[in-house]
Amino acid sequence: MRISVKGRYALAAAVLVAEKQTSGANVTVGSVSEELGLSKIYLEQVFAQLKKVGILTSAKGPKGGYQFARPASVITAWEVLSALETGFAERAEETVTDNDPGLEMALKEKVYERLDASLQNALTAVTVQDILEATQKQRGDQSFMMGL
Repeated sequence: MRISVKGRYALAAAVLVAEKQTSGANVTVGSVSEELGLSKIYLEQVFAQLKKVGILTSAKGPKGGYQFARPASVITAWEVLSALETGFAERAEETVTDNDPGLEMALKEKVYERLDASLQNALTAVTVQDILEATQKQRGDQSFMMGL
């Protein structure tokens, strides 16, 4: 499986939004771009799409920016990636239906449907909060290893 740049940016940005939201602050695209060293142009598209599907809300004005529409503990990696990855949740196309419908049905039942279900199950089991907690643990482990 390959996740696009937008999908990877979306996951990273979602974790940063979750981290900043604990203080009640809105998060701007510019601050995420600067803090993570990611393209602001890509991030603007990512945030717009996440808002469009209802993962983020926005506020305008001097203290404006984005926040999650729901707690990070209920927003899954599947939701975030599905919002950005165009072919991510698409079903496999038929391969040999005309010449061998039995083979096509067997492939669908034994491979494609199982793969789709496994992918969705794995990514719905991980929330943005889970990723944030793992990030904080990794940061702590790195500080300990560096003697900070």
